[in-house]
Amino acid sequence: MNISKHGLNKSLKQIDILALSFGAMIGWSWVVLISELMARAGSGGAIIATLVAGGVIVVIGMIYAELTAAMPDVGGEHAYSLRALGRTASFYCTWAIVFAYVSVVAFEAVALPSVLENLFPSLGNGELWQVNGVMVYFDQAVIGALASVLITWINIRGVRISAIIQGIVVVVIVLSGLALFVGLGAHGETINMTPLIVGGGSGILAAMALVPFMMVGFDIIPQAAEEIDLPPKKIGQLLVLSIVMAIVWYLLIELSVGMLLTADARSTAELATVDATQVAWGRTGALILLIGGVAGILTSWNGFLLGGSRALFAMAASGMLPSFLAKVHPKYKTPVNAILFIGAIGTLSPFLGRQALIWFVDAGSFGLMIAYIAVTASFLMLRYKEPNMNRPFKAPGGKLLGWFGLVASFIMLSLYFPGMPAALVWPQEWLMVIVWFAGGSILYFYPKKVKSGFTPTSEPKTEQAPDHIEN
Repeated sequence: MNISKHGLNKSLKQIDILALSFGAMIGWSWVVLISELMARAGSGGAIIATLVAGGVIVVIGMIYAELTAAMPDVGGEHAYSLRALGRTASFYCTWAIVFAYVSVVAFEAVALPSVLENLFPSLGNGELWQVNGVMVYFDQAVIGALASVLITWINIRGVRISAIIQGIVVVVIVLSGLALFVGLGAHGETINMTPLIVGGGSGILAAMALVPFMMVGFDIIPQAAEEIDLPPKKIGQLLVLSIVMAIVWYLLIELSVGMLLTADARSTAELATVDATQVAWGRTGALILLIGGVAGILTSWNGFLLGGSRALFAMAASGMLPSFLAKVHPKYKTPVNAILFIGAIGTLSPFLGRQALIWFVDAGSFGLMIAYIAVTASFLMLRYKEPNMNRPFKAPGGKLLGWFGLVASFIMLSLYFPGMPAALVWPQEWLMVIVWFAGGSILYFYPKKVKSGFTPTSEPKTEQAPDHIEN
């Protein structure tokens, strides 16, 4: 067994990390969020929003790729920001990305029983309570909770097992998506795309605010970098490739839904992607796509539980969180307590009901943009302070790319503030943000003993002094 410097099993190969990253990014969003995306911006507006916001994510991804290749340590953002910005900034950067990951885990735990209801209409028994006017049912909540327990157990058993399952399920997603794409060619009509734009620029901005949540997942690669058995440069290249693959996937889904469903059909559809497949292939096609949707939930859920637990592990090993979160399972070499922490949140989430889905999307996206700001700032700081740092993968554009990523991240973050097209809802979404960061601050500043040490790549090999000034 190849063990990393922090005691983790170094076993992930190229196909494993592509499956983890791509599977996490496409998840369930390609089924459940397309209706909301088109409602905000129209069929053409949704495509524009995905292209623009996706372009920003590609830039951020290239920044991540350079940092990951230079510092292939567990915890990703934690290692970069700790070295570039110091402990406190690193804490809030990593705590923000964990918030985004936990939001996705909670989202998937709520989404699973919702999609199973389309496969098994008899679900929805045992009224528990209402959340924001929507009933929570006992059988659906239990299904979500039990699935959470199972995925948590799989992750404890080892990263290799988790990656193998991820790869199998990604194949199921791709096959179900192909059914939709073939249906587009056979039955799609361009007239259905009208109206192309809804709500003008504001509608497109509102749709753009959904895209970061749809695209989150490539940053699982940095979180698990220490468990990847590949050259650092290759890790960076695969990270960027996975982002491009996800953007192409979402654009094809949006085009298919836009051409297969009329505007009226899209506006009344709860799951527009499923309805579009049914138009093309009937009920059998819809069932195939729903199975792919379930597979997407499992890949995203699995990937973010893996990534979030590694970030928590790194923070605890640095003394930023209680040391019990840095425990490594003696047999499976996984961060067992960090996995259990996130798994517990996922297990409780289904009892909030489906009304919580959009809360997790918006609040998690807010945390994600905070992390992206810190990562791009770390990139710039290291480019200025350590120009000779060994960078196996170099982001094209250098500092100029970093400044673009930083400004774009701030602009994206501003979309969630009051008065903006995608402003967070008070009290539900803002309370999620406030409680998470207030609770994290208490954990960070409360005195604690450090029982294990996190040692990021703080003294990298340097390149020969350049003959020219680097960007």
